[in-house]
Amino acid sequence: MEVLGQFNHGFIISRLHGDLFIIDQHATDEKYNFEMLQQHTVIKRQALLIPKPLDLSSTNELLLMDHIDVFHKNGFEFVIDKEAEPTKRVLLKTQPVSKNWSFGKDDIDEILYMLRESPERFFRPSRVRAMFASRACRKSVMIGKPLSVQEMRRIVQHMGEIEQPWNCPHGRPTMRHLVNLELLTEN
Repeated sequence: MEVLGQFNHGFIISRLHGDLFIIDQHATDEKYNFEMLQQHTVIKRQALLIPKPLDLSSTNELLLMDHIDVFHKNGFEFVIDKEAEPTKRVLLKTQPVSKNWSFGKDDIDEILYMLRESPERFFRPSRVRAMFASRACRKSVMIGKPLSVQEMRRIVQHMGEIEQPWNCPHGRPTMRHLVNLELLTEN
């Protein structure tokens, strides 16, 4: 995409072949920052003094053990006793914490639910995604900030590096198609 300029200190005007696009500089930068936080952040852990029983169903225990890496990346650690009776095999050893956020059994249940639906994907609990969305928003380029051509190019380039660039984590569209320039010149 070729960057043409900035409009109203909030939008990047760009062209791809004969099509003109308007890109929301904040929403696009926020989406990129959010995706980077999702991919690269390892949440800190706090050890429990006494491991806590989770009382998971035997099916959920097996699912957790099969996807232990997903839970580790989300900051959970467990004591697993495969010789214990079903529903008593998994104890929570550490739980994730981040500033004013702490996570626990409800987040484990949410991850298990998501893994049952799509076992091949990596998941973050919705509260973790909300925390990352808030952090991504605060660190992103704001509306009203004049950008250099280099900064605009960086934002547009980042858009091409993420899997789902269409909306920011809060749902705001990142870009819109304005017009096909060839249609304007035909008349």
